[in-house]
Amino acid sequence: MKKIIFFLFLIIIAFAAWFFLAPDTNFSDSKKALYIKTGSSFENVMDSVEQNNIIQVPIIFKYVAQIIGYDKNVKPGKYVIQNESSLFKIIRTLRAGSQTPVNLVIIKLRTREDLAQKIAANFECDSTTFINYITNNDSLLNYSLDTNTVMTAIIPNTYTMLWTTPASKIFKRLFNAQEKFWTSERKHKAAELSLTTKQAYTLASIVEEETTKDEDKGNIASVYLNRRNSGMKLSADPTIKFAMKDFGLKRIYDKYLLTPSPYNTYQHLGLPPGPICTPSIKTIDAVLNEPATNYLYFVAKPDWSGLSNFAATYSEHQVNARNYQHFLDSLTPNQ
Repeated sequence: MKKIIFFLFLIIIAFAAWFFLAPDTNFSDSKKALYIKTGSSFENVMDSVEQNNIIQVPIIFKYVAQIIGYDKNVKPGKYVIQNESSLFKIIRTLRAGSQTPVNLVIIKLRTREDLAQKIAANFECDSTTFINYITNNDSLLNYSLDTNTVMTAIIPNTYTMLWTTPASKIFKRLFNAQEKFWTSERKHKAAELSLTTKQAYTLASIVEEETTKDEDKGNIASVYLNRRNSGMKLSADPTIKFAMKDFGLKRIYDKYLLTPSPYNTYQHLGLPPGPICTPSIKTIDAVLNEPATNYLYFVAKPDWSGLSNFAATYSEHQVNARNYQHFLDSLTPNQ
């Protein structure tokens, strides 16, 4: 009889071990994210587990979680559950608060609202909270920024953080990366061009919007620096699009040049008060290493290359502009 009881006991132990260590997920994808918001109760966790079909038998998850005390120690975060994970592994991950890091990938953004939406799409922090933080001069004062220059703190790159990171710490992480980006060498190059780092970033943002061709970026930067140094207005079309908040414009008509805005470089001398997008590192470096030229004008080449013809005089520029216009006029509607 004792042998039978012992045998049954072993069977129960074996079954329990298999139950807890065997795959217990209830979804077909290779993985699924479980989001637990800050302040969530165990009941909230159970709701998420059930609604997202994380576990095959949620009631067992509940009992085991209660036995090991997870129900009294819920930790917020983003937890990516791999398919075929065991019940034991899932509960252990949640109990330890072993969040899956978030990779925030920033490329070209144009406005503070774009940045806030990007943050909200990747973190617990919502867009309203983040936009309130980066438009609050009291918050920005510690960084020597204001609501116009705040976007100069954003260097396009990939940043790894936790989903629960609050707005203030997200921004601090971005700002610190920007501080490291501006090495003494880069600062020196900006100073040689009579630019602060914020001004260099702002000029790079205009260049970024002007072309996708790396080989033209330095020359375009030289055009705007030459205009600035000679007392001309920059007259940069991308600043009109930014002033109008209409980034789909294909042509800039004369009436658009009347748009009242400090970002309208047809009306105001010098650089705008802040960037009009987040330029790539390559574009910023193209500005800092711009070649010494006497160019004051540029226009697209009359071909499909996407490159530009540069000119030092307006008469030369007019010839280039006419050639490009003739090229456009020669195109058939199907082209």
